[in-house]
Amino acid sequence: MIIIKSELEIEKLRKAGKIVGLAHEAIKNNIKAGMSTYEIDQIASQVILKHGAKLGFKGYGGFPGNNCVSVNDEVVHGIPSKHRIVKEGDIVSVDLGSYIDGFYGDAARTHAIGKVSDETQKLIDVTRESFFEGLKFAKVGYRLSDISHAIQEHCEKNGFSIVRDYVGHGVGRNLHEPPQIPNFGRPGRGPRLQKGMVLAIEPMVNMGSFEVKTLADKWTVVTIDGSYSAHYENTIAITDGEPEILTMV
Repeated sequence: MIIIKSELEIEKLRKAGKIVGLAHEAIKNNIKAGMSTYEIDQIASQVILKHGAKLGFKGYGGFPGNNCVSVNDEVVHGIPSKHRIVKEGDIVSVDLGSYIDGFYGDAARTHAIGKVSDETQKLIDVTRESFFEGLKFAKVGYRLSDISHAIQEHCEKNGFSIVRDYVGHGVGRNLHEPPQIPNFGRPGRGPRLQKGMVLAIEPMVNMGSFEVKTLADKWTVVTIDGSYSAHYENTIAITDGEPEILTMV
């Protein structure tokens, strides 16, 4: 069942989302070659904790890190490590969450480390753009798959592929709530969007095949063909008019 949020609940989700946005800004301003993925994780963790929130991902489903830090062909759920050092030309996807006053915030970004190839930068840019293409349909009266279709269409027309195995989701008192939000599919399907729905829309886009696999650590998801993958996510609220992005500052 999709849980429609009250104005008071959305205000609390807005607070959780703002903290996530601030954590992402701190990463954007400080990430650089030579850092470990653990150090990147700590930048976000310190911001979240400083603002009185809990780490939304820590221990979630048994996840061993505070936040997910995924490098290059790692699609999602990368475990931060003091031994994994990022270098010039890498891309780093950071997916993080906060939990405060009983509600979650959730967002992801992919960062280029120094100079990357034109095609790699295009992957990052198109992934972000695809979120905003989907957002055009995050309005009362559209159906859920209208968002999905717009994301897929934008990515595929630019020569990239959409991950099928992982999808967006509702957000609220739980980190993952109904509905699931695929980043692919035909338009005009699924539930009609209503004011008060709060959704995490999160394209995961591969440079090569859309196929992925999970590594032996049982968390880190990588592309089958070793191609780079990018991730962009925000938590949004459906309103009477334009959707509100809760995880940007």
